Amino acid sequence: MNLLEIHILQNVAPACLNRDDTGSPKDALFGGVRRARLSSQSQKRAVRLFFREILVPRGLFSREDLALRTKRLVEELVRRLTGLERDSTQVEAVVKAVLGGAGLGVAETGLTEYLLFLGEREISRLATLIEEHWETLKALSPLEEGDRKSRKKTAKAQVPKEIKEAMQGIFDGGRAVDLALFGRMLADRPEWNVDAASQVAHAISTHKVDREFDFYTAVDDLNPAEETGAGMMGDVEFVSACFYRYADLNLDLLFENLGQDRELAVKAARAFVEAFVKTLPSGKQNTFAAHNPPDFVAVRLSQADTPRNLANAFVPPVYVRPGEDLVAESIKRLEAYWERLDNAYGHPEGEKVFVLPVKDFELDYLAPHVRGNLEALLIQIESAVKECLGG
Repeated sequence: MNLLEIHILQNVAPACLNRDDTGSPKDALFGGVRRARLSSQSQKRAVRLFFREILVPRGLFSREDLALRTKRLVEELVRRLTGLERDSTQVEAVVKAVLGGAGLGVAETGLTEYLLFLGEREISRLATLIEEHWETLKALSPLEEGDRKSRKKTAKAQVPKEIKEAMQGIFDGGRAVDLALFGRMLADRPEWNVDAASQVAHAISTHKVDREFDFYTAVDDLNPAEETGAGMMGDVEFVSACFYRYADLNLDLLFENLGQDRELAVKAARAFVEAFVKTLPSGKQNTFAAHNPPDFVAVRLSQADTPRNLANAFVPPVYVRPGEDLVAESIKRLEAYWERLDNAYGHPEGEKVFVLPVKDFELDYLAPHVRGNLEALLIQIESAVKECLGG
């Protein structure tokens, strides 16, 4: 397996980047103490938004190279198909019938039963299929009678066999980069599932944390002079933490998920590294502006049998005395554990390591792998991935 692994140490100023259902910063017990935590899902969404908002305008990808996560598929297809003397109500009835025939139920609200993750090309192909068979599909009943389950069953029976067969080739991932990276699971249509090429760990702080509270007040600008009280008050929880962040990427599976498009797979791997390094979840950033880039990045490319998450370097939480550097101590701990694992289990076959230390800190074991800056690191990773994929 050609495997790419990313290890990041990132010290974040007071923030509430990822909240739980009570509005508190997410946390976890690890090594017997409370740690700050960033969920896997929140980090993956930040990567997806970076692709769409930064890399598409830059020209690295087109919109068609990405996917949409939505329950509003009916609404999107109606938008694409309405016109040419077609009534939107009629189009909506046809779209619902087609989706029901495909086993994708639609609720009374017009939303799909599941939050679907579909490539832009898959949605376009589905719209084209409906366009091509419009007259046949228009003759189908709107299926307004009965409950949702019975309508879905009736739709499956009514949609012609040739259209059902044509739909089998539509949901292949559409060579969407983010879909290839993060995968798709549809309980009712497992043949349309896509195994994720990447895995992202929940980030945890290298040290023990305690939540703190910011009590805030807001003054009403139009208050008369004799009224001195606040117009609003409240409090918000926050933490400050040095996070260990980890992700891995199966390059062979990425290549397969992208239809064996080597050029797109190489671009996707480089983009994933860049996006993971540059992004964080965005919770309450207007309040805290905790835009702190990583202090340490290490990427290992190898033909490893299994990945190596290095979180256990921090089972005994990092503790620093006044005047000592939490980030430097965390880097030291990570480097020492990396070396111990290499000594215990050996170096993965074909290993190439790329290290970007920002902190003014003397590396030891990883010193030979240091690169000058992020752009140099990305260029060398891109070249190494191309070589792995036979380019």
